[in-house]
Order: sequence, then structure tokens, then C-alpha cells
Amino acid sequence: MPTEIRSAIDFYERHPISADIIKAKLLAARGTLTGITPDELFPHDQDHYGGLDANDALAQRAQIKAGMRVADFCAGLGGPARYLSARYGADVTGIELTPARVRGAAELTALAGLNDRVRIIEGNVMAVPLDDESVDVVVSQEAFLHVPDKPKALTEAHRILKSGGRLAFTDWVAHRPLGKDDAELMWAGMAATNLYDIPAYTTLIEAAGFTVTSVDDLTADWAEILKVRLAMYQTLRGETLAAGTVSGHDAFYESYVRFVELVSDGALGGARFAGVKGVS
Repeated sequence: MPTEIRSAIDFYERHPISADIIKAKLLAARGTLTGITPDELFPHDQDHYGGLDANDALAQRAQIKAGMRVADFCAGLGGPARYLSARYGADVTGIELTPARVRGAAELTALAGLNDRVRIIEGNVMAVPLDDESVDVVVSQEAFLHVPDKPKALTEAHRILKSGGRLAFTDWVAHRPLGKDDAELMWAGMAATNLYDIPAYTTLIEAAGFTVTSVDDLTADWAEILKVRLAMYQTLRGETLAAGTVSGHDAFYESYVRFVELVSDGALGGARFAGVKGVS
């Protein structure tokens, strides 16, 4: 089967949720893009399973409080970053690999008036452009599945965290090894690579220097959420084509249908991990 994806950048440059489609939805609803509040963006800019509740769960696991410096790994269009700033008073720096996502995040953050507390910078989470021990918290929402060297990303999170800093993230897990065809489809459609089961992922986090404080298996919740998201993506494809914006590629839709089946069957799923950097 031909591989359409060479990296996560290829995937996200063609993703059906973009800054342009979000702005088009806001314009249709409001008639203007002036005076947009963060709350008006939140129904549209949270491209992860569980929406705002998932952000709150990460914030609770990471014990985020006003004034904390937070790094959001693989920040995308910046939806969680803006939410953590607006709701919790955090100062958030997102690290995002895809240039189009970085530009889109900047546009949306400016529209919401959060430039003073949120910035999404172009960078790779395997070589984070932040100083040692410079942040209080590292978070990520369903993005490490794209990272080819997860141990390196976790080591980078440990490096930039202050002593006693906290890590909290969600990601795909593979409860059973995928067959060759499914593994190739998950790569070709959604740039998913190097999936682990929950015990193996926990070991990776500990090997990076963290004490694991909680692990939540989200697979049953995701099975229900994903059915709704699949219908949303199918609707979005028509809307984005009509609006003349990026609509996603065929392999994405094929792989998403199979992903929903695999999660419903318990082969794939999701988990939320949290840990703390040891106090010396």
C-alpha cells in the first residue's frame, strides 16, 4: 500500500481542523472576528479526545496553578495552551513541529487576546528549545504517538522541568501488537509510530527519571468519544471542501475508521500518565 505520510508535518498540514476552518466557523456564527473571547474559541480549537474535560484532568494531575510556567509538547493549534492560560492562569509555551500549525496557533491566540500569556513556537520535542529547569509543568494531549523517539521526548521533558516539576500527558497505547497492515495504515493515515502498552509506557517514563504518580486507562471512554469524532470528521470534510480549506487526505479517513474499530475492539486505546521529577 502506498505510504502518503513521511512525517507528522505531512499529516498536520492536511488535517481537516485548521485555523482557517475555525475562523470560518466563528465568522459564520458572529459575523466578525473582532472581540473574540477564549471561551468562544474553545468549542472549536480543542483537537483532542475529551475536549475541555481532558484539559482539566491534565491540569489536576499536574497541579497547575496561576503563574506557573507550562510547556505544552506538540501543541498543535494551541487549544489546550490557551485553555490552561485562560482557566488556570498559567504562562504557556507550546512546542510544535508543523510550521502551518505554529502560524495558525499565533492567529488564534491573537484573536483571543492571549499573546501575553501564550506562545506557540516552532520546535521538536526531541530537542526542545527551552532552558534546563525552566518550567514547572510539561503537558501533552494525544501527540506522542507521532514522536519516533518517545524516550528522548520524555528525557527532554525531565531536562526542562524544575526539581519537583510535574509531567502529565495522554497518548495512544497498544493493548495488543498491531498486525502489519494495521500498523502501516495507522502510519499512512495518522502518522502513528512506535506504540506501547501501558506497562511499557510506564517503564519509559520511569527510565526518563520520573516517579509515576498516576496512570488512567482511557480506552473505554475513548471508544465512545471516537464514534462521535468520526461523525464530526465526516461532516467536516464536506464543510472544508465547501469552504475551500484543507480537508484531509483519503488515508486519514480510512485509517480513522479502522482506528475507531481497533479501539472499540480493545486492541488500541488511550491512557493518561502523570509523574513528578524527583526533588534533590
